[in-house]
Amino acid sequence: MRVVYTVLMCMLFLTCGEGNSDGKKVYLPASNGNLNTISVVVDNLLWDNKVGESIRNIFAAPLNGLPLDEPLFKIRQIPPQVFDGFATRSRIVLKIEKGNLQPTTEIVNEAFAKPQTVAVIGGKTDAEIINQLKENKDKIIDAFNKEEVKEKQRRIKLSLLADEKMEESLGFTINIPSAYRISKATDDFFWVRKNISNSKTMEFMFYEIPLESISRGDSTIVDIVNMRDRVTKTKIPGEDNIYMKVEEAYAPSMFNTIIDNKPTYEVRSVWTMNEYPMAGPFITYLIEDKINNRYLVADGYVYAPSLSKRDLVFELESIIKSIKIK
Repeated sequence: MRVVYTVLMCMLFLTCGEGNSDGKKVYLPASNGNLNTISVVVDNLLWDNKVGESIRNIFAAPLNGLPLDEPLFKIRQIPPQVFDGFATRSRIVLKIEKGNLQPTTEIVNEAFAKPQTVAVIGGKTDAEIINQLKENKDKIIDAFNKEEVKEKQRRIKLSLLADEKMEESLGFTINIPSAYRISKATDDFFWVRKNISNSKTMEFMFYEIPLESISRGDSTIVDIVNMRDRVTKTKIPGEDNIYMKVEEAYAPSMFNTIIDNKPTYEVRSVWTMNEYPMAGPFITYLIEDKINNRYLVADGYVYAPSLSKRDLVFELESIIKSIKIK
């Protein structure tokens, strides 16, 4: 087994608990880096061959639900020999180790900095490393995404919108930055908006629907899309038959996730305006609230022509994932 790998794994498991064998706390510096940027620690030869290609295909794959392709993560490669000091403080790190190793994938928190998530992939051959990447990609992406959402939520908490009326009416709490404003408020529907620049906006809709209004199975996503179209047409209609609807040319993507420890449907796709040239990405969450026999619906969407949308949608996602039902 290569010495580098052994030393790395020892460091990972010793620093994870912020303590050493004597019970003394180990100081961890603050992590750094742009949101959704992975530091990939891998030898140059591996980066330039099929291992690097596999990494790029997995972690820089197009994000679902955007009108144009944008990568899931930005990637910067760091050769192992310079992975030291400041370079080790990246918030999310993918470390590739090749040598006399059994195929392995380890995910450890706060290995070199705090907060931090490090995924270590090991194998004897390129093929074993690639297989580990493919088999564990969902687990690694989920761990990286959770770390980045947590960091985004930390930044959001620095200045929050006063939204007590909405939270009281719909029975939940949420952390929304103070840059947003409530544009429409009724007993059962709230429309929240932020101007980015000129006519570009980021917006939310919050409301509730009965559990029985969404069927389970193959028609679930159809029910959700139809529900969204009804709400946007009736709650935020424009003039002259102009209203928002889900773009039929893009197949929506649906996932099962967890928000506030509750089963949640997540739908991503593109919206457009009926009889008007506007469009953009949206992300809709239906949080199952069995106690109140309802889904709490949190929907975020973006109108930002000429701008990249990935980071904007990520902000909406991070805000929505701060929801806690009372």
